[in-house]
Amino acid sequence: MDRFDYVVVGGGSAGCVLAHRLSATPTVRVALIEAGADTPPGAVPDAILDSYPMPVFCGDTYIWPDLKATATKGAALRVYEQGRVMGGGSSINVQSANRGLPRDYDEWAASGAKGWSWRDVLPYFRKLERDVDFPGGELHGSDGPVPIRRIMPKDWPAFCHAFANGLRANGLSELQDQNGEFGEGFFPGAFSNIDDKRVSTAIAYLDAATRQRPNLSIHSNLRVERIVMEGTTARGVVAVAANGERVRFDAGEVVVSAGALQSPAMLMRAGIGDARQLAAMGIACTVDLPGVGRNLQDHPSLTFCHFLEPRFRMPLARRRASMMAARMSSGVAGCDESDLYLSSATRAAWHALGNRLGLFFLWCNRPYSRGRVLLASPDAAVAPLVDLNLLDDERDLQRLAAGVRMLARIVDASGLGRDVRDFFPAAFSPRVKALSQVGEGNALLTSALGMLLDTPAPVRRFLIERFFTRGLKMSALLADERALADFIRANVFGVWHASGTCRMGDARERSAVTDTEGRVHGTRGLRVVDASLMPRLPSANTNIPTIMIAEKIADAMVARRADSASAMTPLGAAH
Repeated sequence: MDRFDYVVVGGGSAGCVLAHRLSATPTVRVALIEAGADTPPGAVPDAILDSYPMPVFCGDTYIWPDLKATATKGAALRVYEQGRVMGGGSSINVQSANRGLPRDYDEWAASGAKGWSWRDVLPYFRKLERDVDFPGGELHGSDGPVPIRRIMPKDWPAFCHAFANGLRANGLSELQDQNGEFGEGFFPGAFSNIDDKRVSTAIAYLDAATRQRPNLSIHSNLRVERIVMEGTTARGVVAVAANGERVRFDAGEVVVSAGALQSPAMLMRAGIGDARQLAAMGIACTVDLPGVGRNLQDHPSLTFCHFLEPRFRMPLARRRASMMAARMSSGVAGCDESDLYLSSATRAAWHALGNRLGLFFLWCNRPYSRGRVLLASPDAAVAPLVDLNLLDDERDLQRLAAGVRMLARIVDASGLGRDVRDFFPAAFSPRVKALSQVGEGNALLTSALGMLLDTPAPVRRFLIERFFTRGLKMSALLADERALADFIRANVFGVWHASGTCRMGDARERSAVTDTEGRVHGTRGLRVVDASLMPRLPSANTNIPTIMIAEKIADAMVARRADSASAMTPLGAAH
């Protein structure tokens, strides 16, 4: 058993930041515990470094394989990919460095998260980044740990220019900086990527110099089983190694940074949550906080593909396939502007088949629907129950339907194809995921399927309808409002932006779980710092906002500790 000032549970997008910032004070002892493998400098797997993320995302080496979710009421359980590796989601995601919009954070502050307005969070967005395209100034950082870059239009392949033509023809203007220009339009996407390689938080924050700090102890392949509580005070954690051995870490403070699905589950197992639900699990309630696990949000999304003629294909050797995106407005009554997000990729998968297909991701910004996380068992080895409940609010379905129609008009004006049947819906199904796993067998199979797509158009369209859409045609969906709604309900899924399940807010609000520094209401020595804290999901991928949250709270923790130390220093001791 060892004693630390801080024990950080989870080496993901937030945990690596906290370990780096907290251990910068030499007198503070910090332990970082990650359930997955470590990725130290010089030993980061090539699959993680790759600019093209799908092979690592579609495998099961770096995720929690038993963590599943239902998208809507009555939907089948599907694996919900969450990182189980140092760097967490930042080691498996698409590397999007999207901040969202000022309104997102101003609403956080207005809803009870005082001190989290756009003006308050901007310094921490700047602190984390080294923007190689727009360094310095009021909006961007130039010397932060995370390099951020864009592929500008002059370097776009033909597919991106065609997509841009379709967007332009539908009234969208061209922007250069999605993190500095906040209106509608299309833009080169910002990515946490340099020299065509991923930069996870493990790479950015746990560099060689940080790892050499004698006051920082990094532990991988060690799963935290429980938070050790003494009444309402957290005293440490118990973790389990791969061989079953249990290790206890005593802590002045436990910081849970396990993500928006695992963090609330850890609190519930510690007796912190809805008293009635805990009782049903046989767990004694320590602190009755009904908001734990509620307010779950993700961006409801759909995927579509377009067959690419050879002139639109990009060589497989060019790894970054996602280069541009757009913010659009659905026009649904009562909804905000820029409430839709549309991104594209020049390749739908790593293989020869995927290289013949352009990919489109459509999602709703600012979703109204809310899901929840529940315990399936008090046993930490059993994954929690995750109900995304994506279309619980009818407005989310209506906005996706408007987005599908807009996307069809954009594709029609793009010049990508000569026949509307080459544009089709493509669900990210278990079958597609299995085909996306890297292996010799899949390489051979997809090579054969890819060649079949290059057969004459009638044969190709027969194959698309037979193997990809099961007879479903875009023309039929667009002509029938009910058919489109049924399609959306059957195919909607999240984009792995789980958030909000331990939301910040005033202690007088029954739905709030933490204060504005992540401290769990009604407890001592216990804090949550990750995407769980978000009162509302930003109009963005969650990685960069989560890093910002960790930077801001780490700053507050360091300052508070320094103030305490100063207050305890006898007068004249400094002299």
